[in-house]
Amino acid sequence: MLAKEGIANIELPETHFENLDFSFSGIKTAVLNLHHKNPEINKVNLCASFEKATTDVLIENTLKALNDINSKMVSNAKKNEHKYINQIVLAGGVSANSYIRARFEKLKEKGIKVYFPELKLCTDNAAMIASAGYYNFMKNKIAGLDLNAIPNLKL
Repeated sequence: MLAKEGIANIELPETHFENLDFSFSGIKTAVLNLHHKNPEINKVNLCASFEKATTDVLIENTLKALNDINSKMVSNAKKNEHKYINQIVLAGGVSANSYIRARFEKLKEKGIKVYFPELKLCTDNAAMIASAGYYNFMKNKIAGLDLNAIPNLKL
């Protein structure tokens, strides 16, 4: 909410990898450090700057992925058979962000079709995990305190 009121005028680091990996830990640390060094920093501008920097990385990697896929498809295509992917779907909790939606909407100028789910369907994974936890709890399926974080744990 604060970002809508601010101006993205604070330079923040953007992580750029040659592959499609990315991380926002550096930018999050930079925001934290800026706030600790200067608690009076303009928070609305800091939020707007964070939103812009992270969105820039998301769009850069999306375009890079499309280019990578399309170049592989062209090199594997038969003569006179050119197939290109020019459609993306923005989903999950992040797709509810109006700034991100607007920036991805501009990809249409590059001939890329962008699809968004209705806002009511743009939930965060935490809500889905909480729902799964509720139903497990109701079935008395309760893990012990020694349960470790397992990224591919079956629900």
